[in-house]
Amino acid sequence: MKVYIKLLLKCLFLFFIVNNVQAQVFEPVTWATSSKDLGNNEYEIQFKASIEKGWHIYSQHLKGDEGPLPTEFTVSAENLSLNGGVVEPKGVEGFDKTFEIDIKYFENEAVFTQKIKLLSGYKDPIKASVLFMVCDDERCLPPEEKEFLINLKSSKFETGAIDSAITKKDQLLSEQLRLPIKTDGTFRLSSTERKGLWKLFFLGFLGGLIALLTPCVFPMIPLTVSFFSHSSNSSSEGVMKALLYGLFILIIYILVSVPFHVMDSVNPDMLNNVSTNTWLNVLFFVIFVLFAISFFGYFEITLPSKWSNAMDSKATRLGGFLGVFFMALTLTLVSFSCTGPILGSLLGGSLSNDGGAIQLTYGMAGFGLALALPFAFFALFPNLLNKLPKSGGWMTTVKVVLGFIELAFALKFLSNADLVEHWGVLKREVFIGLWILVSLGLAAYLFGLFRFPHDAPNQKINTTKKILGTIALVFAGYLVPGVLPTKESNLKWLSGFPPPTFYSIYNDSDTSSHSFGKHVYTDFEEGLSAAKKMNKPILIDFTGWACVNCRKMEEQVWSEPNVKKLLNEEVVLISLYVDDRKKLDKTAQFTYQFPNSKKLKKIKTVGDKWATFQTINFVNNSQPYYILMDSEYNLLQNPIGYTPDADVYYNWLKEGVHKKEK
Repeated sequence: MKVYIKLLLKCLFLFFIVNNVQAQVFEPVTWATSSKDLGNNEYEIQFKASIEKGWHIYSQHLKGDEGPLPTEFTVSAENLSLNGGVVEPKGVEGFDKTFEIDIKYFENEAVFTQKIKLLSGYKDPIKASVLFMVCDDERCLPPEEKEFLINLKSSKFETGAIDSAITKKDQLLSEQLRLPIKTDGTFRLSSTERKGLWKLFFLGFLGGLIALLTPCVFPMIPLTVSFFSHSSNSSSEGVMKALLYGLFILIIYILVSVPFHVMDSVNPDMLNNVSTNTWLNVLFFVIFVLFAISFFGYFEITLPSKWSNAMDSKATRLGGFLGVFFMALTLTLVSFSCTGPILGSLLGGSLSNDGGAIQLTYGMAGFGLALALPFAFFALFPNLLNKLPKSGGWMTTVKVVLGFIELAFALKFLSNADLVEHWGVLKREVFIGLWILVSLGLAAYLFGLFRFPHDAPNQKINTTKKILGTIALVFAGYLVPGVLPTKESNLKWLSGFPPPTFYSIYNDSDTSSHSFGKHVYTDFEEGLSAAKKMNKPILIDFTGWACVNCRKMEEQVWSEPNVKKLLNEEVVLISLYVDDRKKLDKTAQFTYQFPNSKKLKKIKTVGDKWATFQTINFVNNSQPYYILMDSEYNLLQNPIGYTPDADVYYNWLKEGVHKKEK
C-alpha cells in the first residue's frame, strides 16, 4: 500500500507542478550557430532555432503584407562570398488560423543553412544576424534581432551571441524607458494563472459527469460498491478498496495521455497540425459522425471482448490491491462504447491547439476524476446508494442527446478542412444553418416526434425532456440571426466555433477600419504630455500591425458605442506598435541591458523601443495589452490582454476612469 501511495503522490506532484504561475515575459526561441567544412575553402553555416512547444517562427518567403514578418538572415565578413541564399527546412505549410491566410512556419526546431566561400585575404570574424517574429495561436511577440560571431573551426552549436559594451548613452536612454509606476497595492502588473488548462480540466470533468449517466457506467456504481462491501473481511477494507478503485480510474485516464506526450516529441506534426491538416480534420469528421450514429443506436462501438475478459480474469486471479487496479482497467475497457465518443470529443478538441498533449492530460484528469468520485463517495456513504435513480430508458435519452452533440462537433472539423482548402462548401451561414437543423432535430426527438431503434415504444414526454427540448429550440432561435446579413449575425457566445464572418455566402467585403478616440498618439511622451494638459487618464494600447487579436478588439469591442464613447471623451489613447520596423534616428538607437542579467537587446527600430518599454515596465510582451493609468504613473486598473467580451472591457475601462475622477 505504501508503494501505491508514493506512486500517487508522485503522479499528483507531476500533474500539478505544470500549473504553476507563469510570468508573462515570453522567450520561446533560442538560437545557436555552427559551421561545417566542405573543403576547398567552402563552409556551411548553420542557424538552429530551438522553439518552445506551442510557438512557431515563419518562413523567409511570405506572400503579401497581411501576415507576420518573415525571418531574415544577414551574413557579413571581409573577403567572403555567399553561395546562394539561406536554405530553410521543410517546415509546415497550411492555413494559419491566427492570420487567416496560407502560410509556412516552423515549430520545435528549425535549422537554416548558408553556404559561403572564403576568398583571399579573409579575416575573422564572421558576423551574422537573424530578425524573426514568433507567434502562438493567440498572440505574436514583437520582432527580435539576434546577432552572432561565428567560429568556423567549431562544428558544435554555440550561442555565439555578440556581447556589446554598454555605454553611458545606452544607460541614459535605458533609464528613459523606465517608468516610476505607482500602485496602491490593489493592482498587480504581471503573473497570471494558466486558466486555459484548468478550463480544459473543468470541461473534462463535465464530460466525465455526463459519461456517468450512460448505460455503460451508471449501473456499475452500485454493483461495484456493493461488491467491495460484501467481498471484504471488514467494512474498512471495503471502503479502502472502493477508494483505491476510484483512484486507479483517475490514474488510468491520466496515463492515457502519456503516449501523446511521447508522440508529440517524436512527431510534433501529429499534435500541432490538427487545425491545419485537411485530411486529419476530415477523418475526425467521419469518426464523430460514426460516434453519433452509434449513440443513436444503429450499432455499438466496442473494444474486443477478449481485452476486457483478460483484465477481468487478472483481477479475479490476483486479488488484493493489484486486483483492484485490473478491475478499474476492466471498467475502462467495458465502458468504452459510451465513454469513447466523449473522450473523442475531448481528444479532438484539445489537440486542435498548440500544446495539445498537456491540454489532453488536464482534460483526461478531469474526466477520470468525475468517473472516480461516485465510487469513492458511495463507498464512504453506502446508505445513499438506495437514493440513486434506477437504470432505465432515461439513459438511452442521454446517449441520443450526446449523439446530436457529436454531430455538431463533427461539423466543426469539416469546417476546419473547408477553410484550409477553400472549398467554399461550409461557409459561415451554411455551418450555422446545419447547427440549426441539428438543434431542431434534437428538439423534435425530445418532444417525441420520432424515435431511434433502441428507444422503447410509447415513451412518455416527461418534464426533463420538455425542458431540454425547449432549450434546444431556444438555441436554434439564437442561431437564426447568424444566417442573415445583419449586425446580430456575430453570435459572440459561439466565437471560434463557426467559420469567421468574412467566410460568408454574402461575400461581404467591408473591411473598413473604425476610428477610435479623439486623442490618439503613437508616441508615449507625446501622449503623456497631452494627458497632463487635458488632465485625462492614459490608455496605453500595446499593439502590432500583424496582431490579429488587436484587430478583433478594435473591430468587435472598441466599435461598441459605450466603449467608443469612453475612448473618445474620457481617455488619451496611446497606441504603441511593437512590430513597427521604422528605424530610429542614430542618436536614439542604443543597447539595453536587462536588470540583473547579461542579456542585451539592441534598440534600432520603433518597434524595438516599444516592445522593450512594455517588457521592463509591465513585465509582459504579448499583444494586445492594455494599461490604464494617470499622468502621474498611478495605475488605475489591473492591466488586461485580449478581452473579447465588450461588457467586461467597458466595465474595466469605466471603473478606471471613474477612479481617476475621484
